[in-house]
Amino acid sequence: MDKKFLFNFKTTFSGLEVPIKLNNPFKSTVPKIAKIAAMEFQDYIISESVNQNYDFQTQRSKMFGVLVVQKKDGGYCYLGSVSGKLSDNIVFEKLIPSVFDESIGGFFIDKGMKELGEITIKIKSSENTIDVLSLKKERKQKSIALQKRLFKNYLFLNISGEQKNILEIFKQSSHGFPPAAAGECAAPKLLQHAIKNQLKPIALTEFWWGISMENKEREHKSYYPSCKNRCRPVLEYILEDKKLYIKKEVQI
Repeated sequence: MDKKFLFNFKTTFSGLEVPIKLNNPFKSTVPKIAKIAAMEFQDYIISESVNQNYDFQTQRSKMFGVLVVQKKDGGYCYLGSVSGKLSDNIVFEKLIPSVFDESIGGFFIDKGMKELGEITIKIKSSENTIDVLSLKKERKQKSIALQKRLFKNYLFLNISGEQKNILEIFKQSSHGFPPAAAGECAAPKLLQHAIKNQLKPIALTEFWWGISMENKEREHKSYYPSCKNRCRPVLEYILEDKKLYIKKEVQI
């Protein structure tokens, strides 16, 4: 197990009742121990932001997540991650990474994106309507093929150790084809790392960090449940509960 991703609690919580089962990530109730982990993790975000001269309040805001876990020795610590990716110019070393292995799949993505870019250039430079329509059709087909190949490389284990890719997971759900960025939200990444490293999930929460949206849909430091469109099929698969989204709680 790579211990570099583990955050040890700085807060002493003797007397605090630690949950014996994971809270439902689709509900708004946040366990106290998860809030403690989130507040400590926010200190890490602030520190790294200062070190790397990045201000989430004036630049791109993000959804972050924390997962409190129990180690084999009975002790508690927590993991942290971000939904999607941070800007290219910053790296937070202790964030749980994507399940997608860029060292393996990066080549075909770069090659595919280059091909799509070349087709786009041809579209812009062509004055022939028939050619443009043909090129747009070709671009769409290549884009879908690239997306499918990408999703085949997003592999998730469930709590029984069964492995499936994103395409297989969504195919077995009512959602059908996965939307863009499926598998990149914080909750699935955190749970996947815990399962792979024999860490027992105890409490999970996600929060918005940065500029609050004008419509108040996302506010700085506020907690939010996992999303439905991208996370529901993945989390219900990982936790082996097809009714997780409509239930009040889930037991690990």
